[in-house]
Amino acid sequence: MATARLAVDIGGTFTDLALEDGEKRWTAKVLTTPATPEKGVLDGVATILKDANLSPSDIGLVIHGTTLATNALIERKGARTALITTEGFRDVLALGNEARYDQYDLQITLPEPLVPRRLRLPVPERLDNTGAVLKPLDEAAVRALVPLLKQERIEAIAVGFLHAFVNGAHERRVREILEAELPDVPVSLSSEVSPEMREWERFSTTVANAYVQPLMSRYLRKLESGLHEAGLTAPLFLMLSGGGLTTVDTACRYPIRLVESGPAGGAIFAAHIAREVGLEDVLSYDMGGTTAKVCLIDHYRPQASRTFEVARVGRFKKGSGLPLRIPVIEMVEIGAGGGSLAHVDSMGRIAVGPESAGADPGPACYGRGGTLPAVTDANLALGRYDPAHFAGGYLKLYPDAARDALGRAVGTALGLAPEMAALGVVEMVDENMANAARVHAIESGKNLAGRTLVAFGGGGPVHGYRVAEKIGVTSVLVPSGAGVGSAIGFLRAPVAYEVVKSLYQRFSSFDVAAVNALLGAMSREASEVVAVGAKGREMEEHRLAYMRYVGQGHEIAVPIPARVLTEADVAAIRAEYDRLYTSFYDRPVPGSDVEILSFAVTIATVPEPVSPAPEAGAAAPAEPARSQAVRDTATGTVADWAVYDRASLSPGSTLSGPAIIAEDETSTLVGPGWTARIDGMGYIRLTRGNA
Repeated sequence: MATARLAVDIGGTFTDLALEDGEKRWTAKVLTTPATPEKGVLDGVATILKDANLSPSDIGLVIHGTTLATNALIERKGARTALITTEGFRDVLALGNEARYDQYDLQITLPEPLVPRRLRLPVPERLDNTGAVLKPLDEAAVRALVPLLKQERIEAIAVGFLHAFVNGAHERRVREILEAELPDVPVSLSSEVSPEMREWERFSTTVANAYVQPLMSRYLRKLESGLHEAGLTAPLFLMLSGGGLTTVDTACRYPIRLVESGPAGGAIFAAHIAREVGLEDVLSYDMGGTTAKVCLIDHYRPQASRTFEVARVGRFKKGSGLPLRIPVIEMVEIGAGGGSLAHVDSMGRIAVGPESAGADPGPACYGRGGTLPAVTDANLALGRYDPAHFAGGYLKLYPDAARDALGRAVGTALGLAPEMAALGVVEMVDENMANAARVHAIESGKNLAGRTLVAFGGGGPVHGYRVAEKIGVTSVLVPSGAGVGSAIGFLRAPVAYEVVKSLYQRFSSFDVAAVNALLGAMSREASEVVAVGAKGREMEEHRLAYMRYVGQGHEIAVPIPARVLTEADVAAIRAEYDRLYTSFYDRPVPGSDVEILSFAVTIATVPEPVSPAPEAGAAAPAEPARSQAVRDTATGTVADWAVYDRASLSPGSTLSGPAIIAEDETSTLVGPGWTARIDGMGYIRLTRGNA
């Protein structure tokens, strides 16, 4: 019986793989192949199977996450898409909510809709807010659009009607008509993709789903067939942005839910590590080749959200991107990865990212034709990497090329030697990440003090201790397999699916029967999706209601019982809302009624139990393998740092900084004033000073 499980995470620079068979684990990193991403996956699969001495038939499950959908939206390389909408509402995508993300910018640039106005096609129909038909769908008008759709060579169609989240009958009829006339063109319905109120967000999400659907469907089917041709007949599951797994068929229907699937795997990984070692509240810090992600994890669970933005035109500015209403793990993501490019801006300051060297040509030190300096070049110039053993020796680095690029792009303009230019680049990156963590904590109403930083990704352990110093955190944890943490996170994720629907309710007139009917239907819908991949595993259900005081503009999520509700539950749910509101805003609003806008039901397989972490045993000084000259970013001085081989460090081993703990996929820097100890799980625990 095939028992091994394989996870693959496609990033902007590297494709990470993790393979587990019982207690054994193998990991690998290969360069991403942007033009044909499935090639990089198949190359990586062949590499890791060879390393593990396993055959394709030994694999019982394959889990995959990818940034392809995100990249298609950012780079505007999706399908030629049309939107069919209610007459009089074709400009919803352009008008948005009329908010300005920067009210003082007189030349503000707003995100361009994915569908131009001439392809936003209105048809006569109208429903009221209860779903009742005010004007029947004009089917002749829908058919009249077919010649235009053919003439414009439309590859995908989104349908978004007013109030379709309550009654999707008109949208479904449009799909029936179009499928008969244009059978090869996929149709996305807002009543299925994002059945919630707020037209702009619903239409935007549906259009984005249609925009990436042909690309993602082709890719997933090609990957599936490529794996089969390579001998892997195991089922293929996809990582969702909300932290669960789903089938290929569901992913092809709703590819927009794959946005941020890689970062979601990282957050799941950090949450699992926190549970293993008993750290209830941690800060997940995932630095890859293109971006860095920070996520707050409380009570072993990552923060979740219902809203997300892609393709922001204002760097890191909320409200400057395309809104998506999908389940996501809430995190902050910035363009500060190993491939992020450095330059001097018009004000004479060192700036890093968001542009990335990617995998092709990559940083200058890769020797693949890149001439611009990236963060990896700066780390190499500072002596942090061994050029002969980067990525386990898979990729040789060229220090001279790194120094030349840093000198040209940064050093010359500022009168700095290449090594000092590298120091400035790394300090800027670390400060950007620290600032992102501070802002994320403030916006979440939480504190970073007392948390442990869980550092992973190819660059997380390299930059972890310095970021921790900047945000006032005195403890860093680097788990084993940190370099491919997101891929390992895929192996820890449950098979899960969330259904969200709107049903307007007020507590003063709460209709228990109507709510139970809706929740029951949602539960059945989610269960059908999860049952395909659960393979008999036990499933659990979670329910949320999104509510607010009448007259307010934003909701908070309130847990509700995952069973048939009774009249007695209504008062308890209202009391829980008041409690949660008070925790956010200090006090409730007495005498105000509360309205519920939408409900969410999540079905997921029950997580496997976590065994208690074993004791590390008595402390024992570790012996270094060698030393190398490293420039400290805090002081600028160069000194010999001891280099330790992580594979040779046993539980209980201790060492003091400055030092480097090297492994195939990453290196952990132990800064001056820090100590490191290997715990019973084999994880590296960094502690600053006497903390």
